[in-house]
Amino acid sequence: MIKVAIVGAAGFVGGELLRLLINHPEVGAVVPQSDSQAGKKVSTIHEDLFHVDLRFAESFDGDIDVLFVSKGHGWSGKNISTLPGYEGATVIDMSSDYRIETPGNPFTYGLPEWQRSKIAASDKIANCGCFATAIQLALLPLYKNHLVTDEVHVHGITGSTGAGASKIDTTHFSWRDSNVSIYKAFEHQHLDEIYQLANRLMPETSHKVNFIPVRGNFTRGILISAYTRSDSSLEELTDIYKTTYNNEPFVTVTDQPVHLKQVINTNHCLIKVDKYGDKVMVTSCIDNLLKGAAGQAVQNMNIRLGYAENSGLILKAKAF
Repeated sequence: MIKVAIVGAAGFVGGELLRLLINHPEVGAVVPQSDSQAGKKVSTIHEDLFHVDLRFAESFDGDIDVLFVSKGHGWSGKNISTLPGYEGATVIDMSSDYRIETPGNPFTYGLPEWQRSKIAASDKIANCGCFATAIQLALLPLYKNHLVTDEVHVHGITGSTGAGASKIDTTHFSWRDSNVSIYKAFEHQHLDEIYQLANRLMPETSHKVNFIPVRGNFTRGILISAYTRSDSSLEELTDIYKTTYNNEPFVTVTDQPVHLKQVINTNHCLIKVDKYGDKVMVTSCIDNLLKGAAGQAVQNMNIRLGYAENSGLILKAKAF
């Protein structure tokens, strides 16, 4: 049984990590660290964990096996190497600070379906971004098969939890309810992650990915639709996707329409391929806090430590 620590355990992603790890069959002890909530019972922040006898810790010793870091973007780049246990533990960082694999960056990009062998050999893993997960799982089969011959257009909508637990104007109820809005059009930070693997799979392409992110009036989940020109038939494209993801435990290619309630509260990504004239459209949906964050982090831990990939991740969707 392993011991894990969660740095930044009071946030939305930290809470999801707690929920998963306290029930993980290979985890014997969880240390939830929080600067702002140190000393308080975990249930004062994560109220559904009322049955869990844990308190937020201000610090922890280095005697840990896995270190999850769930702090704001920019924090890890300055501070992560000073954390107790950093050198000896498997470190999984949730921020964007180390997602671009460059010389001197010790972290492996953590998108399991496309980086599994690298993740299995790495002690430092940069968890993939939520929008980047949904978009890459939808598009990378096209890049792998050298089928991107034109610009790609992506429309994606996300729940309010994607903005984190801190109170800001665009996440409070009176603003978000019965409302939608566009933000960071064509310049979302996850585009760099998307280009990284796309260019690796199809180096000859220079076509842009045009991404329009939308704030939704719901709490959790991401649904994206991506389309581009294609000369391939629907049958050919569907076969490519089903072959690509045939043995993946958390990606399902379906012939039926997809919607968020099928994946909320799970680590699954659901994908549908359609053809409209000379355009292929791929729709994918995930839970942004699980497959887009905490669930994927546990999946990466399972891969790195040689556990069954679905350990601690057998979860039922919300459905209704």
